[in-house]
Amino acid sequence: MRDLGATVGFLEDTRPAVVVDAAARVGGIAANAAEPVEFLHDNLRIQANLLDASHRVGVTRLLLLGSSCIYPKFAEQPIREDSLLTGALEPTNDAYAIAKIAGILGVQSYRREYGRSWISAMPTNLYGPGDNFDLEKSHVLPALMRKFHEARVSGAPTVTVWGTGTPRREFLHVDDLASACLHLLETYDDPAPINIGVGEDVPIAELAALVAHTVGRPGVESPDHARTTRPPHDRRRPGRPSVVSCRDAVGAPARGPNR
Repeated sequence: MRDLGATVGFLEDTRPAVVVDAAARVGGIAANAAEPVEFLHDNLRIQANLLDASHRVGVTRLLLLGSSCIYPKFAEQPIREDSLLTGALEPTNDAYAIAKIAGILGVQSYRREYGRSWISAMPTNLYGPGDNFDLEKSHVLPALMRKFHEARVSGAPTVTVWGTGTPRREFLHVDDLASACLHLLETYDDPAPINIGVGEDVPIAELAALVAHTVGRPGVESPDHARTTRPPHDRRRPGRPSVVSCRDAVGAPARGPNR
């Protein structure tokens, strides 16, 4: 299990003041489709244990990070927070999505029953240092990086990219996410989840071409259309009126694969 862990801040009397829950069993399309039980149960346990422990020791501020997949497969674009629970989920990762939705409800329940000033945020697709490059368990961008790097090293003439290349995805660097999380902890206090993103997306084919150019390995083919059934778009409206885009929270243009 790839456990990203929870970040905890302490007051002088050792009581935790802030918890950022970034802990999860995560993976790409293949892993989610092959292990729905583990993705459901492990993530439910992680969240329930962490929320319970945080409540018991008196955590004053908690930020739970969710996932893009909590939204319906064919949600209106750009995806708004109020799209949550308005349609069917993407079948290949519905178990993970249900677990993360339960985490959001957990945060809202502690607010309602115990008055906790806890919040939840939904980052878009992330990339950056410490990513998972396992071809069966990684997400699309690190998988493309590894495929094109290995093709360059081996001299392979082509690289197989799953799907048609037409779906569009939004990407956010993890450092920009960290800045946005700090911004939310300082300014946001609402039971509704809030999106974190840059408001721009890129077709997978264009992303693959960019990675190929960057590593110096041209030549792409995409014959395996059956490997992906994801929705054609996955761009979120970044934040509700109280908190806008990650670009504004960071104070500079956000870093993305198309920059």
